[in-house]
Amino acid sequence: MRRILARRSVITTVAIGLALASAPTVAEAAPKPHTNAAVKVNLTVQGPDGLLFKGKIKTKGHDVTTATGGTHKCDGTNGGANPSKVPTPTAALDDAARLNYFSWDGTWYSSFDDFSVDTIKNVSGGGSAYWSISVNGTPTPVGGCQFKIAAGDEVAFTWTSF
Repeated sequence: MRRILARRSVITTVAIGLALASAPTVAEAAPKPHTNAAVKVNLTVQGPDGLLFKGKIKTKGHDVTTATGGTHKCDGTNGGANPSKVPTPTAALDDAARLNYFSWDGTWYSSFDDFSVDTIKNVSGGGSAYWSISVNGTPTPVGGCQFKIAAGDEVAFTWTSF
């Protein structure tokens, strides 16, 4: 009798092992990419008469509101530039202005899905100049709400004559 019980126990153990081995496994969830994480960048705003702002800013893509342009997203997804939210130069400018109590204004262009920065600290180019945006010394090829910035980047808004 013991032999029969032992044999059943072995058969049961083998059967359970085979069942577990052939059972579909639960797929592990793929880690989500960390989207729109805040980064620290060095921001410089250079006006026609000198430095208007220089400092480290912690930023991430977010909605931006200007007096002229209204409220719009400025998170790198503008114009389909990036598949998910990312930090951007204009979001960094907006954060710097809010944290350091200075103003800036920009016109919203729906055809570009982006702002044109018109005025920073009451300095406006008018018809003779514009605010150029560069990252690490290179002008951005897209608008300031479309360009992805990374930790440690040198972001600059420079008043530039035509």
